[in-house]
Amino acid sequence: MDAQGRGRADDVDPADQWVLNPRTGEYELRLSPSSPESSVPGPRTAGPRTPGRRTTAPGREVPPQRRRRAEPEAPVPGRRGRRPEKKKSRGKRVLLWTGGSMAFVVLLAGVGGYVYLKHLEGNVSTTDVGTAGSSSFKKDEAFNILIIGTDKRTGEGNEGYGDKGSVGHADTNILLHVSKDRSNATALSIPRDLIVDIPDCETTQEDGTKKVVPGSSGVRFNQSLGDLGRDAGCTMRTVKAVTGIQPHHFMMADFNAVKTLTTAVDGVDVCVEHAVDDPKSHLQLPAGESTVEGEQALAFVRTRHAFGNEGDLDRIKVQQQFLGSLMRKMSSSDTLTSPTKLVKLAEAATKALTVDKAIGKVGTLKDMALELKKVPTKNITFTTVPVIDNPAEKVKATVVVNEAKGPQVFDMIKNDISFTEVEQKQKKEKAAVAARLKGEKSEPGEVRVRVMNGGAPTGSAQQELAYLQTQAGVSKSENAGNAPADLAKTTLEYAPDQADQARALAEILGLSGAAMKPGESVTNAQGLPTMTLTLGKDFKGAGVKLDGSVKKPDLDTESTADQKLCAS
Repeated sequence: MDAQGRGRADDVDPADQWVLNPRTGEYELRLSPSSPESSVPGPRTAGPRTPGRRTTAPGREVPPQRRRRAEPEAPVPGRRGRRPEKKKSRGKRVLLWTGGSMAFVVLLAGVGGYVYLKHLEGNVSTTDVGTAGSSSFKKDEAFNILIIGTDKRTGEGNEGYGDKGSVGHADTNILLHVSKDRSNATALSIPRDLIVDIPDCETTQEDGTKKVVPGSSGVRFNQSLGDLGRDAGCTMRTVKAVTGIQPHHFMMADFNAVKTLTTAVDGVDVCVEHAVDDPKSHLQLPAGESTVEGEQALAFVRTRHAFGNEGDLDRIKVQQQFLGSLMRKMSSSDTLTSPTKLVKLAEAATKALTVDKAIGKVGTLKDMALELKKVPTKNITFTTVPVIDNPAEKVKATVVVNEAKGPQVFDMIKNDISFTEVEQKQKKEKAAVAARLKGEKSEPGEVRVRVMNGGAPTGSAQQELAYLQTQAGVSKSENAGNAPADLAKTTLEYAPDQADQARALAEILGLSGAAMKPGESVTNAQGLPTMTLTLGKDFKGAGVKLDGSVKKPDLDTESTADQKLCAS
């Protein structure tokens, strides 16, 4: 129903005011003279309206559009407020670019969009986490967001989920790492039943005073939120204590978020290998693909008894598949070209969120969403903290970190290393690796190289030299001090007749083909030609492989956001 057909201005859907201007090919906020008021939330202008004029903000009037004398203005196709016919216009391209940032298409409307933006900002709740996170969001750096789903039972129809009277524990937890170059991201799920030590944490009370909540040892991870008055900052500190990874920001939502977000995008596609009839969650699905939204979507991500061994780890796999599908639906052209869906999505997303104060502005959330939108879905990896059953329990109910695999996963995230092969890097490296690394290799004892520090921490050249001489067998190596300039990447320069030596050293150090620089050799104290190894800022320590193809651990659970999987 369009705006003119509604009885009251308060009932007007903001999306119904967005129409396509056929002359410019862009969506515009249109308020007809007969409309009693703007449907954009925000301050309303008092007093009588001037006929033939429209008001966008208090004290500001916009004159009606002039008509050309030669030809009348073309009517807007279709009934105003309905979704316009799809076509490849500049307006569509604007929406595609803007839509990826939580439906901020309203920004294109000038003053009216600003008013609506402030309205959205009022939907978002914030928590002061103090030093547990970062004080601001930076576009040019890698960032880590802790996404928390609580088991707090708010909203109609949620009585069948979570613990009755729960203050809101950290029920679902995903640490999202977005790489500095935006080529990849990793979503690391943290089991709620993981046994951890929760550190002391400072919380901010409602009256502004500070209170330190004492830590707890050997408890479930989900107790890092809610228990003893712990806030999301305590959960962030617990993640840092367990993984060594610093969460910069957090986003938290309760059960209602799943219901409202899936409804806003008209449902999310899911797949199950076998038909589901779970009386506890009331989830009923046929085998194969289905579309779920609202209450049914919440039942899908909450059920523990329909999949696998009916445990939390199997439920995490289902939640990861669901999240990948939701991301695909939110970024689909069907969503991004629909003003109605975009506004519903913006309202649902902002009302569902509680975030840290540093990102509490909608403009900051928009910037963050745009940065995440740069990451290809095929390079967004979903995985879970490697765990084993808690050896202290006879009846297995909790898990602990797998010390054989966990630290390696944490280090990869801390060092901004992708869990997926980035296509662009792979193409650039392929030719260089084939040409420079293929061929005969000298024995380590025949390799002559001098080591220089070109941006690595102080003392790195001597540490690497000691490793080469004592552990790698490169006895004809020497320390050449500091390079004349700092380098971002480690390089090995060599003459054409030293290629066999270069290949041998590259294998020892894990140098990529791009790090090998055919050029000239230098003469050492004995008058013999010598290669030059210059340690750059990417140097991670003596004996640590330098190439980008770090061997990752064999993980039990891993998928990417572009994969359509069936829960089993």
